[in-house]
Amino acid sequence: MKKNGTIPEEYWSLDEKELTERTWRAKRALGKDLVILGHHYQRDEVIQYADFRGDSLKLSQLAATQKDARFIVFCGVHFMAETADILKSPGQTVILPDLNAGCSMADMAEIEQVEECWDQVSPQGDFLPVTYINSTAELKAFCGKKGGAVCTSSNTQAILSWAFGMGKKVLFFPDEHLGRNTSVKLGLSLDEMAVWDPWEGGIAAGDVKRARIVLWKGYCAVHQRFTVEQVEGVRKAFPGIKVIVHPECTYEVARAADEVGSTEYIIKTVSSSPSRSQWAVGTEINLVHRLAGENPDKVVISLNPTVCLCSTMYRIDPHPLLWSMESLGQGKVVNRITVPEETAHWARVALDRMLITQ
Repeated sequence: MKKNGTIPEEYWSLDEKELTERTWRAKRALGKDLVILGHHYQRDEVIQYADFRGDSLKLSQLAATQKDARFIVFCGVHFMAETADILKSPGQTVILPDLNAGCSMADMAEIEQVEECWDQVSPQGDFLPVTYINSTAELKAFCGKKGGAVCTSSNTQAILSWAFGMGKKVLFFPDEHLGRNTSVKLGLSLDEMAVWDPWEGGIAAGDVKRARIVLWKGYCAVHQRFTVEQVEGVRKAFPGIKVIVHPECTYEVARAADEVGSTEYIIKTVSSSPSRSQWAVGTEINLVHRLAGENPDKVVISLNPTVCLCSTMYRIDPHPLLWSMESLGQGKVVNRITVPEETAHWARVALDRMLITQ
C-alpha cells in the first residue's frame, strides 16, 4: 500500500530519529548532484534540509545557477516546480516530493477558462494579460503569446505600471485581491475595476469598457481568512502593535493594516524593526513562527488567532522528501516535473518580459 499514490508505506512507519538520520545521509550521499529548495511556507522539519530558502521565483532562479546540481528537489507546490523546470539549466531534473502539493489559487484559473474570458474581454479594449506567478505554466505561456507578463507579489506594481504606461488595459489573474490592492496603490478607483467570475459565466461586477483592469475572481485560501475584526482585535489586545499583511489579503484588510507587502517585504520589515517592536503578521503560520523565532527581541504573532496553515504546501513532508532522495540514490527519478517545450518557451517569454520591464 502507498499513501498519496506513490510513497511506499514503509516510509510512513519511520520514527523521527531514523527519518532525520536517513534524510541527512541521503542528502550527503547525493552531494553536489542535489539542490533542495525550501519555500518560506514550509514547516521547519522540511526547511532544515533546504540549501536555499525563499519565494518561488527566487528559488527557481537560484537553482538554475547551481550548474553542478543535476537534481532540483523543490519543497513547495506544483506551480513552483513548473517554474523551476522552465528556468532550469540544461541537464537539470526537477522533482516535487509529493505530486499532491498543489495550490488552491492556481487551480482557480484553468487555461480553457482564461481563453474564454480573453475572447469575451479583449474585444472591449486594448488588453494585456498579466498572471501572478501562482499560476500554471500554461497560463504563463498564454501571457507570453499575447504580449503580457508574469508578476510576483514583489513586483506587481512595476508590471501594472508598465502596462498602464503603454495605455493598455489589464486582464489580471488568478488573484483578485493582489490585483485590486496594487491597482489602488497606483491610484485607480474601484470604479475602474471589473471582476470576472469564471464560476458564474462571466463578469460579476463592473463595466469592462470603462474598467482599466479586469480582475479574476480567485484568492489564496490562507490570506482570505484574515479579517478587519482580527485587525481591530489584535490592536485592542496589544496597544501599539503594528499590523503587516500580504497583498493577497482582501482590500478591506489591506486598508486596515499598517503595512502591506510581499513575503520578502514582511521578512525584511519585521527583521529590521527596532528591538521590542510588536508585529501582528497576516500571512502563513510557518513563516510567522519562523519570524518569531528569528526575532526573539520582538513580539511577532499571527494576525489570526487560529492556525493559518497552507494545507497544500503542508503536503511536502519529511517522509516523501526522504523517499525522493533515496530513490535518486538508487538511480530512480520519482515525481519528476516536466513542462512541454513549447509551453516552457512562451512561459519564459512572459517571465523574461517581467524582468525586462522592472
